[in-house]
Amino acid sequence: MENRKRRTRVAGIIPMKDGFVFMHRKNVKKNKDYKEYYTFPGGGLEEGETLEECAIREVKEEFGINVKVIRKLYELENDDLNMKEYFYLCEYIDGEFGTGEGEEFSNNPKYKDSGEYIPEIIKREDIEKLMLLPLEIKEKFLHDLEERNF
Repeated sequence: MENRKRRTRVAGIIPMKDGFVFMHRKNVKKNKDYKEYYTFPGGGLEEGETLEECAIREVKEEFGINVKVIRKLYELENDDLNMKEYFYLCEYIDGEFGTGEGEEFSNNPKYKDSGEYIPEIIKREDIEKLMLLPLEIKEKFLHDLEERNF
């Protein structure tokens, strides 16, 4: 079996306007189990980049906003996807939400089976109803929302 390099994904958890920001994914063809879901904004760590720098860059690319990293909230080992994920609480600084210009918004054929990427702000009370992936992080996040009041 080939030894693939483990991927590192970094995501931002960003409170904004009585809710949190999410990437709504619709019509996803490449994921047989989930055709529509929500996820925290994020992406792959680039060479020479810190985890915090990756979170800031990915949020800017996907949503067009600038954030400051506050602290790491969660880590997740995902052996099925050969990936380690880090989730950081971030604070909105400035920028116009929804103006991201990341590759996923281009007509790059690499994303043809990835479906639509729709930036959304979801009110706190509606988060529990979402199909939020990864599910392990959704559970922790909902628990922390109740306990901590981010």
